[in-house]
Amino acid sequence: MTREERQLREAIIAKCRWMNASGLNQGTSGNISARCKDRMLITPSATPYDAMKPEMIASMPLEGEHGSWEGPLQPSTEWRFHLDIMRGRPDVGGVVHTHSTYATVLAIARKPIPACHYMMAAFGGNDIRCAGYARYGTAELSELALQALEGRNGCLLANHGMIAVGANLDKAMWLAVELETIARQYYLSLALGAPHILSEAEIAETAKGFSTYGLQTPKPKPESKAKSGPKPAKARAAKAAARQRVEKKHSGKR
Repeated sequence: MTREERQLREAIIAKCRWMNASGLNQGTSGNISARCKDRMLITPSATPYDAMKPEMIASMPLEGEHGSWEGPLQPSTEWRFHLDIMRGRPDVGGVVHTHSTYATVLAIARKPIPACHYMMAAFGGNDIRCAGYARYGTAELSELALQALEGRNGCLLANHGMIAVGANLDKAMWLAVELETIARQYYLSLALGAPHILSEAEIAETAKGFSTYGLQTPKPKPESKAKSGPKPAKARAAKAAARQRVEKKHSGKR
């Protein structure tokens, strides 16, 4: 195991523990995977996160025999949609699946989430789709999830939970938190009546803004000594003039 792979395995475990501690998930119901070169690393099945060690993370090839794995423990029962997502989406480096409360409530009601908040733009479209129901771990569920994720970075799974995908593990977890946040906001807005939904143009405008989000204008470089020569000269002249005034003042008192 390379140092890079071990660090990625440790990061998966850390994020599993964090999502449970934060309330984003409960028990061993969620699962996380990450792309590691030509393989996928994924949490093992039915293993408490607090007891998980890097060596326990299952490793699966992205090409070759579908479903084969290496490790002391079997991969998560949801390995199929994790693997199929990474095989079909080269842009995805991390997948987070949780049974977070509000996303799951909407999934139980089979309600997709419309563009109730501008952060919807982070998911690649005007809504979060709700995939149809199929039993966990099945090829049918994987197919339904892939359809719901087409052109999107997140989806709901009917009567189940949610999936968030990102370019890397950090981005996938960030989007999982955003998805649960939007789900909660939409749920609460429904309690007040009919929420106002943003238009396609408004979401597109936000998406355009996201393309430079977090970028800052570089600070100007300090001027070189050659260019800043006159400033020190002026300072020296002012200092010399002040010294002359002091000397003249003292000489008058003698």
